[in-house]
Amino acid sequence: MARAFDRKSALAFIVAFGVVSLFADMAYEGMRGITGPYLGLLGASGTAVGVIAGTGELFGYLLRLGSGRLAQRTGALWLIAFAGYALQMAAVPAIALTGSWWGAAALIILERSGKALRNPAANTMKSRAGEKIGQGWAFGLHEALDQTGALMGPLITALVLAHHGRYQTAFLWLGVPAAITIVIVAGVWIRFPWAGEMAPRRSESSDASFPRAFWLYAASAALMAFGFADWPLIAFHFAKAGIVAQPTIPILYAIAMAGSGAGALAMGKLFDRQGFIVLLPAMLVAAAVTPLAFLGSGWLAVLGAMLWGTVLGMENSVLTAGVAELVPEQARATAFGAFSATFGIAWFLGSALLGVLYDVSFSLLAGVSIAAELAAIVPLLLVMREPRARRPS
Repeated sequence: MARAFDRKSALAFIVAFGVVSLFADMAYEGMRGITGPYLGLLGASGTAVGVIAGTGELFGYLLRLGSGRLAQRTGALWLIAFAGYALQMAAVPAIALTGSWWGAAALIILERSGKALRNPAANTMKSRAGEKIGQGWAFGLHEALDQTGALMGPLITALVLAHHGRYQTAFLWLGVPAAITIVIVAGVWIRFPWAGEMAPRRSESSDASFPRAFWLYAASAALMAFGFADWPLIAFHFAKAGIVAQPTIPILYAIAMAGSGAGALAMGKLFDRQGFIVLLPAMLVAAAVTPLAFLGSGWLAVLGAMLWGTVLGMENSVLTAGVAELVPEQARATAFGAFSATFGIAWFLGSALLGVLYDVSFSLLAGVSIAAELAAIVPLLLVMREPRARRPS
């Protein structure tokens, strides 16, 4: 029998894993905050930036289908999570060694692949803790710590760029939090080895048929992902259009990450109290992000970037918590992988299309984004009618 969390150990585990994510995000979000302008500096077009960002997300989500199944079948949650962190963290400072946009693109995709490997296993462990303290609070608190690192990483790159003026130096400095991440995740593994213990699968088909509400939920999330512009394209646009100075772009990203952390905490608590309905305002705000960022100028465009971060935090906390609410623990690792694969395919297709539309028409880009975000409301409303998604009265 797998050892169960109590409230105290569950909270301690979520905080400990949050510290891991704080340093991990410091590294890879610091990297992601400047990849758009860096790819442009190396000669990539807007279309290329959009396709690269989308391909990275595709690998970062689609590969989770395989890693989720691997975690479910082997039960080696800690080993898989550690290997994923090691791969992801190694890719970040390695970008400093590239001299071409396609070489940097390969490492961007490798970094996303490392996250793909560790994510379903890590989320399954966190969801076990969430059974005791509330899934929304568990994932929201973790996301807030996660985004604290995401705020600090871009500030590091902004400071390095302001002082040295070289992107390669900034990527090398990000190797420091990357190395700290590996040390801390090993420590959490030693402190909570039993967090990776899973109940045995009941049958080979136990993870083959998820409830109808799960697939409706995945469809809603996919539409949200399709219409949600990735940061590298937004940063590329801000640099090209001269909306803000290039050294300011990572600072802007850091502020967006602060909004993401605040949104995650608030939405996590609300999710535990109100359920899936709390995603409706997130979808409406998401529909405003792209027109503000790409059609606005000055402070309107900056507001779009700030709202982008807030919506990201809402999505990252509540969307993951929702999967844990809809699927039982014995099938959860595979469910996280399947959900992420669906989400990632949509993100790739949307990012690639928005990148192409960027070189064609900003108005068309905004129209496609708005339509997708509003369409996501329909399957979510159907989810809320399902018995599994209803809160007890």
